[in-house]
Amino acid sequence: MRLPPPALEHVFDARIGVAVPVEVGVTVAGARRVVAITGGTVSGPALSGRVVPGGADYQTIAADGLTQLHARYVIEAEDGALIYVENTGLRFGPPEALERLRRGEPVDPALIYFRTAPRFETAAPHLAWMQTSLFLATGARAPDHVALSVYRVG
Repeated sequence: MRLPPPALEHVFDARIGVAVPVEVGVTVAGARRVVAITGGTVSGPALSGRVVPGGADYQTIAADGLTQLHARYVIEAEDGALIYVENTGLRFGPPEALERLRRGEPVDPALIYFRTAPRFETAAPHLAWMQTSLFLATGARAPDHVALSVYRVG
């Protein structure tokens, strides 16, 4: 029996400010990079607020350019509720586009596969639905920020 595909419900868009990456070097797991999160904004039909400065994205880059993303940060909703975010995903594209991204140059988002699966935790009862749903996001990297569009999987 085939079931219908899940619907996607737009929850919010985020613009997340990022600092210059710290290049840790090539380890047994691949090249390691840490990108500090400097703040940002969140706006959408189900959540609006700000990204609290202080989080980071811990990245592992494979020899073929595949970047595994593991970001951890906090969103403060407009009403003051705090939401812990753990966002894992993948970023990949043609070698020349990935090299331009690495140098901090603009790249057409259509050239890059950038998808994540954020998880949320909160003590706010009115946002408990964020802890009992799955989410997917599409992303784009700019020189000074990351743009995310986050969707709840129905």
